[in-house]
Amino acid sequence: MNIGMVCYPTYGGSGVVATELGHALAQKGHSVHFITYDLPMRLDRFQDNIYYHEVETPRYPLLEFDLYPLALAGKIVDVARYETLDILHVHYAIPHAVSGYLAKEMLNHNNPLKLVTTLHGTDITLVGLEPTFFPLVKFSLERSDAITAVSGFLQEKTNQSFGQDLRIDVIPNFVDTDYYKREECLPLVKRLKSHGEAVLMHTSNFRAVKRVQDCVRILYEVRKKMPARLVLIGDGPERSDTERLCRELGVIEYVTFLGKQSALPELLSSADIFLLPSQQESFGLSALEAMSCGVPVIGTNIGGLPEVVEHGESGYVAELGDIDRMARYCTELLSSPKKLAAFRERARLRAVEKFNIHQVVPMYEKLYNDVIAGRS
Repeated sequence: MNIGMVCYPTYGGSGVVATELGHALAQKGHSVHFITYDLPMRLDRFQDNIYYHEVETPRYPLLEFDLYPLALAGKIVDVARYETLDILHVHYAIPHAVSGYLAKEMLNHNNPLKLVTTLHGTDITLVGLEPTFFPLVKFSLERSDAITAVSGFLQEKTNQSFGQDLRIDVIPNFVDTDYYKREECLPLVKRLKSHGEAVLMHTSNFRAVKRVQDCVRILYEVRKKMPARLVLIGDGPERSDTERLCRELGVIEYVTFLGKQSALPELLSSADIFLLPSQQESFGLSALEAMSCGVPVIGTNIGGLPEVVEHGESGYVAELGDIDRMARYCTELLSSPKKLAAFRERARLRAVEKFNIHQVVPMYEKLYNDVIAGRS
């Protein structure tokens, strides 16, 4: 198949999933055309069957505001015509589904194009509910040839907000378990555990919704019982406030800020516990990547995260903001090497058996074939 793939190229779950899906599809012989305003962050290596088409937004003094959605629609039309696309797969509804529908209508019957929209979370639960955007999102979902959501939670939320008659297939996020596996890097372990501390880890884009400061508060409580260090990976608007809280609680020397990193398997393999105390998670891709590296997850029982983390088996989930309970879960695991080892094994097993890339990508292929054949 010739597949057009539209996503945000920056750090974030939707872009990661779209790019990894593109890599996997290309390896299976499909041609994948990424259409976006910048090179996706994980599209950093050459691979046969993958192509990148940059969307350029024209500048004109009269046009005060960004016209990216229109420029994107025009670029989709151009790529669809000259690359003979069979499917356009857009990730994140705003504005990609709208641009996709507009392009589809412009192509009309001369160059028929099927539109698949994948919902990732805040495009439905936050941005899509804005009064200005709501009718656009609803319309573009109704005009999509197929809709997928990354979790049962998001499927239910979408039906509640945009109509029970919308058919939405749940295709979960996935992880390449051959790449995300536990491979300890001794120099890294020696650096992070120079004094034998346990390592708590968190990775995100440091937005307020991720509640990174809660990770610092959890460390503060855990250190009352045992030596521990917190490693924070990523960057974003909450970093300054997080650093300030570290100084206020007197734990700044036990917190390592690594910024944006690409060597995630090596870093995750040095962790004992992964923290995800978010106030909103439609899936929790970072948790899944940690689990694939054999790291138990402690997070909130929010959104789709309980669909990923089995409470009491591969990690624990607690109420939003319950720092004491999450800290107790940490100390409980860290003080029992046997229990921690069992949780590590079950975390890895769950990633392999339920969220392996080799199981999930065929679900998308089947969906594409059904849409092309008119079976959706």
